[in-house]
Amino acid sequence: MKKKALITGGAGYFGSLLLRKLLEKDYECAIFDLNDAEDRPANVQFIQGDIRDYAAVLAACQGVNVVHHNVAQVPLAKDKDAFHTVNYNGTDNLLRAALEAGVGKVVHTSSSAIFGIPDHNPVTEETPPRPGEAYGKAKYDGELLCKTYADKGLDVSIIRPRTIMGHGRLGIFQILFEWIYEGYNVPVFGKGDNIYQFVHADDLAEACILAGEKPGYATYNCGAEHFGTMRQVLEALCRHANTGSKVSSVPMAPAVIGMKITSAIGLSPLGAYHSLMYGNSMYFDISKAKRELGWEPKFSNEQMFIESYDWYIQHRQEVMSATTGSHHRRGVKQGVLSLVKRIL
Repeated sequence: MKKKALITGGAGYFGSLLLRKLLEKDYECAIFDLNDAEDRPANVQFIQGDIRDYAAVLAACQGVNVVHHNVAQVPLAKDKDAFHTVNYNGTDNLLRAALEAGVGKVVHTSSSAIFGIPDHNPVTEETPPRPGEAYGKAKYDGELLCKTYADKGLDVSIIRPRTIMGHGRLGIFQILFEWIYEGYNVPVFGKGDNIYQFVHADDLAEACILAGEKPGYATYNCGAEHFGTMRQVLEALCRHANTGSKVSSVPMAPAVIGMKITSAIGLSPLGAYHSLMYGNSMYFDISKAKRELGWEPKFSNEQMFIESYDWYIQHRQEVMSATTGSHHRRGVKQGVLSLVKRIL
């Protein structure tokens, strides 16, 4: 008999990719989201609902073996109230409903934003969380809820991904890809020698599925095995694109101030997390996920950036005309950044 998986946020960028990976592994699947996905397979049930509606969440959890919880208000939204009501209250609803419905396993997708700017790298599962902005705080509060419900008897695993990349990943990366497509230079803060790890969505999906099949409460940090500095990955992408774009250094302190101000007054699409982290180093020790889950990430930073850029070029026209979809599945209005690119 097939196991049934419920994917909350299953119409979003990562949720829809995870759905396809679960189908490949012969799971029966349903998605819970506000809006249906245009590319949802016919054999996948769509349950329309708001994660903040407990009755709707409870109904969706009936008869489910594993829930992959991916509903989240992302940093691009810049909505502190929604960070709390969706990322915290919504997670509380999901965990409470899963416990009441007798769900066998919940895999909660958290965020590396819970660590803010770490004092030391690599970050391990034992590194004390210290979120530096509202999104990270809400995601950390969601993790605390997971531990509370685990103590009540719910089997929960937490997956903490580094910044997600992969084919179809847009949001702020669409701005980067468009600049390079047009031949504009791209900025790094200072020398760009901060070490920054990403994770490919395919690798992350594999980690989530493996965690969903392993009993017992646990937390796993997930990122690429091969990575380097911010300058290295952007220079590799510029070489691959061959459009004349180069990596340009900008002073970190005034750039961060400018990002914060333009974001706060609505002139930039970037959120507080982007200004906090772009010039700082952050990378995970992924040995626990490899050891306990048998997880082996396949993509390096450079490979995932090149793949994502090539996908964007192939689908650029449809991306530019899209007006619906999650923040990570559509393009972003550049705002003041359209002026910044001309002076780099």
